[in-house]
Amino acid sequence: MSVKPKVLLMMTLDTKEQETRFVTTCLEESGIEVYLLDASIRRTVDGGAAITPDQIAAAAGKTISEIRALNHEGKCQAVMIEGAIKCAHELHERVGLSGILGVGGSMGTTLGTAIMRSFPFGLPKVMVSTMASGMTKGFVGTKDIVMVNSVCDISGLNTITRSVFRNGSLAVAGMAHGYKSAATSHNPLLATLHIDNKFNELLVDAEKPLVAISTLGTTDKCTVRVRKVLEEKGFEVMVFHTLGTGGLIMDEIIREQPVAVVVDLSLVEINDFLHQGLCSAGPDRCKAALEKGVPTIFAPGNIDFLVAGPIADAHARFPGKRYHIHNAALTAVRSEAEEFKHMAEHMTGLIADAKGPVTFFVPMLGFSAHDSEQGHLHDLTLPPVFAEHLKKLMPAGVPVKEFQCHINDDQFADAIVEQVLAFRQQASA
Repeated sequence: MSVKPKVLLMMTLDTKEQETRFVTTCLEESGIEVYLLDASIRRTVDGGAAITPDQIAAAAGKTISEIRALNHEGKCQAVMIEGAIKCAHELHERVGLSGILGVGGSMGTTLGTAIMRSFPFGLPKVMVSTMASGMTKGFVGTKDIVMVNSVCDISGLNTITRSVFRNGSLAVAGMAHGYKSAATSHNPLLATLHIDNKFNELLVDAEKPLVAISTLGTTDKCTVRVRKVLEEKGFEVMVFHTLGTGGLIMDEIIREQPVAVVVDLSLVEINDFLHQGLCSAGPDRCKAALEKGVPTIFAPGNIDFLVAGPIADAHARFPGKRYHIHNAALTAVRSEAEEFKHMAEHMTGLIADAKGPVTFFVPMLGFSAHDSEQGHLHDLTLPPVFAEHLKKLMPAGVPVKEFQCHINDDQFADAIVEQVLAFRQQASA
């Protein structure tokens, strides 16, 4: 007899009992064993929850009465989130979850996604939410969470909510069945999906050295060539899109997984952090690899522009600059000499604390597709400004290598591949 995939369902019985029964039925009819986590605060409902409000409160070192006595929804929820995360992971260690489903409004979404973000990449996570049509960054963060717009409020069952709840249930059920099957499958199509059978956690293939690469569409030509060559040589390559969260996700992967080499090709998130662009990833971007000692190749990809909103926004925030309308929503604003010098100062400051080998490659004919002969922001006078300031400030022992080519030229991509191989050879020596 086959064992059913196990899914953690997060809903509150005090305000959504009818909806919880419906979703539970949808999951069970899809061949799922359901474990309900009920973080109700207003009242406790005897409804067969695997994890009750009292258990959640106890895990946070409180009683449910003490939490209710806080008389502040935000403070109450903060304590319940703390306890719920502990309870969810204890359950996972006991039974091995194959998926997580949450259904809720702003409060339920805050709790549900906080729990989801505490679980590893790969474990299916679906959040049906009234918040899913906007303002999702704070809920999703850097994790692989699928958010489904509830359309109607989570208040009763009607034609729309039945359909949305059922679709959300079917989505996580399908993922859970596939996730469980992948743990034991010998199908070559799933050969790269490695899941620990005890805890159902996605693992990296230990036989393939992992390379993490940052990029944008404007450096994609380089990235694609590097990726394809490295894959042919037996590496696993993960590419991250650096528009504010991509670099943060890459850094999180570096902290969690045995990354062999980092190719930080796209530093636009740092440039935006320093100069108030839209895609800032904050002050800690790039620190993961440097602090962990992972061999790292840096390149100044995409620092030739700042990311702004529509052209009117770009004019208002960055007056007197050179602009390129990337699309109706985004404008590339040309970085000038002062921004380049600031970038060089910031990067050398980070690299000074590196615990592993670092090299910095500078393509002297342009840093992105915008900064090329075919682009709209090309300026050959600026790469030397960056390179000279970088060399002047770079800590001893960290090479700065200049290349008389564009970042998207094959010559540059091939040099990156050679350096990756050199780092691997040094590591195995």
